[in-house]
Amino acid sequence: MGLQTVSIISNSKEKERSVKYLLNDIKALEYMIERGMIEDGITRIGAEQELCLVDSTWRPAPIILDILPKIKNKQFTTELAKFNLEINLDPIEFRGDCLSVLESNLISKIGKAEEVLSEHDVKVLLTGILPTIRNKDLDISNMTPLDRYYALANSLSKLRGGKFEFHISGTDELITAHDTVMFESCNTSYQLHFQVSSNRFVDLYNWAQLISGPVLASSTNSPLLLGKRLWRETRIALFQQSIDIRQSKDHLRERSPRVSFGNRWIHDSIVDAFKEDIVRFETLLSNDEKTNSLKLLEEGKIPSLDALLVHNSTIYKWNRPCYGIYNGKPHFRIENRYLASGPTIPDQMANATFWYGLIAGMPREYRDIPTKFEFDDAKTNFIKAARDGLDNKFQWFGDKKYSAQDLIVSILLPIAREGLINAGIDINDIDRNLEIVEERVKSGNTGSQWMIESYNNIRKSGTRDQALVATTAAIYNRQQEMKPIHEWSLANIDEAGNFLNYYLHIDQIMTTDLVTVQEDDLIDLVANIMDWKQVKDIPVENTEGELVGLMTAGLLVNFLCKSSKEKKQNSRIKDFMIKDPVSVSPETSISDALKTMIGTKTSCLTVVQDKKLVGIVTDRHFVKVSAKLIRDLK
Repeated sequence: MGLQTVSIISNSKEKERSVKYLLNDIKALEYMIERGMIEDGITRIGAEQELCLVDSTWRPAPIILDILPKIKNKQFTTELAKFNLEINLDPIEFRGDCLSVLESNLISKIGKAEEVLSEHDVKVLLTGILPTIRNKDLDISNMTPLDRYYALANSLSKLRGGKFEFHISGTDELITAHDTVMFESCNTSYQLHFQVSSNRFVDLYNWAQLISGPVLASSTNSPLLLGKRLWRETRIALFQQSIDIRQSKDHLRERSPRVSFGNRWIHDSIVDAFKEDIVRFETLLSNDEKTNSLKLLEEGKIPSLDALLVHNSTIYKWNRPCYGIYNGKPHFRIENRYLASGPTIPDQMANATFWYGLIAGMPREYRDIPTKFEFDDAKTNFIKAARDGLDNKFQWFGDKKYSAQDLIVSILLPIAREGLINAGIDINDIDRNLEIVEERVKSGNTGSQWMIESYNNIRKSGTRDQALVATTAAIYNRQQEMKPIHEWSLANIDEAGNFLNYYLHIDQIMTTDLVTVQEDDLIDLVANIMDWKQVKDIPVENTEGELVGLMTAGLLVNFLCKSSKEKKQNSRIKDFMIKDPVSVSPETSISDALKTMIGTKTSCLTVVQDKKLVGIVTDRHFVKVSAKLIRDLK
């Protein structure tokens, strides 16, 4: 959202005024199109780079407000969370060495950020979702304190009327809820812009939609979230659910999410897309600096269409239609929002080259796509790519299906190459960048594939947190080499570094795959479970899922020794359990937890959050931590 001066619409009068300006903007846009006022005959490209900021333990570093004043460059700006940074690169004319210039600018800007960040012992990471991000990092206290973020967050929360719900299934499954839109801040992207003329917008926008599936499959880079292995491009599902105001009780009514691929092709002009969004989505925010677009046109001025831009900024199409003004002339752009940040600058440039070439090189036979291809097939291709990456077959023209590799290598890369050549792009840039895409696709080694293989490999001998930290550290280490992802070696456990990097809080060592019993269960059940699972401590929950007690092997032995046969068969757990077990929170430091265990002379700590049991820690966990510490000190 480029506009800074926005506020939440809080009453009917404000909404009426905002809608009036919004409708005026639509009329003004139609006027400019009809009279040929939209810039034509030139193509420019641009990019927005989002970055993760990580500290010395490879976790989010919420210091954006400290470093921006030191960077002193308006191209650097905030994102929703304090641990993210965005760089807006200048638009470049699409010709000659533009790709080299774009890459040089990107390297220079990231280098500037790294220079300032090094003073704080903070590093820049290029990744779609930071593997080490935790629930605690998504607290509202980490939201960047700007009115436009609070306005959007408050308006969405108000419409939601409850917690935002998340359910994403992959190899693992994530089921959780959150009070705010802060889960959206997990996503870090590399957004591309391509300027198009008014008379070609419909064809090129529909084409951009159609190619989204295979382009996304070739570039996935966010498979891990909160220690779960989910989609190959988890950002797609996460972004939609993080600001989704729909609720499960609304299942009988079809409602579109504010983050989506869309539901149909556009037919008439870019205005068609804007009108559809006005019809489908409530106006949430108001631009405080209101201008009458129609009046400005009468005065011979070019309107900025602020009301339309604010509304458009609250609707997150993966291919977003955009209006803007550059050098005093209005223009249209297609914004590609589905590409993840990273894994490296060379990979990002390869992705950009592929996409720019495809847009520029759309074959004549692919015009008028709505008459030749079902929208639902394009949408299905996109969702399949997000879920499974290159492990897919995609629907294509002529009712044919191609593997992702065949479609990209045999059909799409040649189209991109021809488009780039016809645009006069430097042949060396074309060859270098498209070769990266081709080798990555042929090898199947996308960023997501590399992360999953690295994580799984480390988990064979290490903990979940070791695997997450080592994978994150390895991403940074290999990014410094500037080699594309298909040339990377897998991460190894030693890259997790010092023991303190992954043994800070109790949630990093606790067991979460819990065996529990109910307070009304028979004692005999506990005895058998302890025998079957070889555990000596079993938490007790009530029917609400709340922790109410703890049954230990010691209690069980004492009961069995002193009770009659009849009592052994009929006694309930609630009559003998520890009714007030020693508990800590997930954020309790390991040292404090150990002090608690020693002070209370217990061998087991239950880990509780909001009265719910989330984990358990026993003396055996601390033995393992101690063994690791001793090895690190050698």
